[in-house]
Amino acid sequence: MKHIIYLITILITTQLLGQTTYVIDAVSKTPVSFATISFGDGRGTFAGDVGEFTFISSKYKDIDSLYISAIGFKEQAFAAASLPNKIYLTPEASLLSEVIVTAEKKGKYKKKKYKETTHTNYYNCWLPTVESEVAVFFEREDGKSSKIAQLWIPINSEKEFRKKGNMKFSTLFRIQFYKNENGLPGTPVIHRDIVFRVSEQDDEMYELDIDKYQIFIPKDGIFASLQVLGYADKQGKLIQTKKYNEIETPRGIQKVSVTFRPLLPFTNELPSQKTYVRRVFFNDKKWQVFDRTYNEHSALVKTGNVNYGMGALLHVYQE
Repeated sequence: MKHIIYLITILITTQLLGQTTYVIDAVSKTPVSFATISFGDGRGTFAGDVGEFTFISSKYKDIDSLYISAIGFKEQAFAAASLPNKIYLTPEASLLSEVIVTAEKKGKYKKKKYKETTHTNYYNCWLPTVESEVAVFFEREDGKSSKIAQLWIPINSEKEFRKKGNMKFSTLFRIQFYKNENGLPGTPVIHRDIVFRVSEQDDEMYELDIDKYQIFIPKDGIFASLQVLGYADKQGKLIQTKKYNEIETPRGIQKVSVTFRPLLPFTNELPSQKTYVRRVFFNDKKWQVFDRTYNEHSALVKTGNVNYGMGALLHVYQE
């Protein structure tokens, strides 16, 4: 009888607390940091920096499969009811061939700044969720070899609107780069994860130094994307927190994505369209230009605020 009670207790605890699974590189046996965990229905989450994630079946009773992926690896599917403790992802040969290795350039270069554009208007901001990724296009300068040394990332911590109450937050973001393929973000430019934490102490602009990553702009340009991973602790570790709220609607209970602070100020001041978005947990993960074709009901689109004003400092090498 005691054994039966013990087994029931273990089963209930597992359903309530969930099982921690680790995503691992099948070749190097190292963690796959911040792997994408898709539930297959437009929802999902991310693994932490050592590849860990927790799936609580009681929260997602309608989910029967999980899809595990990461840039440079083959996607794998698993039954939600029988997740292993360790998941081994196999490197994708076709993507590994796209790794761009560039030796550090020597010699003279000039600095060129693509100015950032920002504001503090709460109503003209993108609300970051774990399901969305925002990409901005950058061109080479004068057709010469150009390296992105820094990114200026506009943020709005809502200080102008939240004079009272709890202003504290700690959010983890990821930067990724993609080749320009027919005017849209295409093949990933694979490198180490570029992950950084933003808190309420950062306001209006976050300056990110990426000089050491040797990100050179191809002749057709490059897309830099920004993706929220979730809230982080003081040490910058991703917290496996709730990503969706349950909202009662005429169609029944719907899970709606939680928004994360800070907000991302969008602008109508740029002369051309340079911003693209996608929902990362949908199977096709299709990139779209941020305009009426993406969402004609968006308040940002209706007001012409269709660009995210990310800026960059380039090192333009002389011939």
